[in-house]
Amino acid sequence: MIAAPEVGAMAGEVEFITVCPEMAIGLPSPRQPLRLVGDRLVQPATGRDFTEPMLRFAEEFLSSLPPVDGFILKNRSPSCGISDAKVYASVEKGTAIARRAGMFGGAVRERFPDHPIEDEGRLTNRSLREAFLTAIFALASLRQVEAGGRMRDLVEFHAHHKLLLLALGEARMRELGRIVANADRLPSAEVFRRYRAAFQAALRRPLRRPSAANALLHAFGYVSDGLSPGERAYFLETLAAYRAGRVPLSTPVGVLRAWIVRFDVPYLADQRLFFPFPSSLLSPEDSGGGREPR
Repeated sequence: MIAAPEVGAMAGEVEFITVCPEMAIGLPSPRQPLRLVGDRLVQPATGRDFTEPMLRFAEEFLSSLPPVDGFILKNRSPSCGISDAKVYASVEKGTAIARRAGMFGGAVRERFPDHPIEDEGRLTNRSLREAFLTAIFALASLRQVEAGGRMRDLVEFHAHHKLLLLALGEARMRELGRIVANADRLPSAEVFRRYRAAFQAALRRPLRRPSAANALLHAFGYVSDGLSPGERAYFLETLAAYRAGRVPLSTPVGVLRAWIVRFDVPYLADQRLFFPFPSSLLSPEDSGGGREPR
């Protein structure tokens, strides 16, 4: 079931594979709650232990999935939580002794450690949601390029993601550039394999303000000659405010987007840093003050 509106809004742009692990192992809806007790998944009201059925289902379900680009799981769930499921010392009433991934959520993280994985609660935050959307749409595009298997398409893909990669870290951008250049004349299948591994590693890295500001300043150079002194000063002030943490990334990006359209700059219009996912998924609603992804 797609509960959070921020998740439901994606339905027109992504293909969901929905699952409720608890119902998949035979539990009804509604049902008595489950609880993590140590390393076991139990139902206190009945005393039943669902550890083995859940682990077995997770293995069967995850191994049968087609290629996927990311996961959205239920926050705080003893089954689907990715980091905040409560762990108890016993089935008796008491306070939690720890928090960790739920049993199904932990299996997802173990099998797909390089994929974007978020819980629906965190996706109410605009910065976290945009980072997740950027990652899954980039990986979906890469998957399409891989299906074609043509090196020239990989070169074009890298060119379109160059400023996004620069924002994530210049070292990663240069590493991926070397892979695409393929100076060692490796078979294309090996180049694609290495590129995906390095690309996913780059997307796992939280975006840092200095690197992102550097990428935005680089893009600014493509439009600055057509701007008035006041416009140039305004952008540099906005960029300084972003560096200092006073405004979110979307503020300087929004200014540059307007100038990209105004001056019709094809190179920047093709950069996924500025247009990383469908605009229909943008929302004015937010929580958490737009904090940066962790």
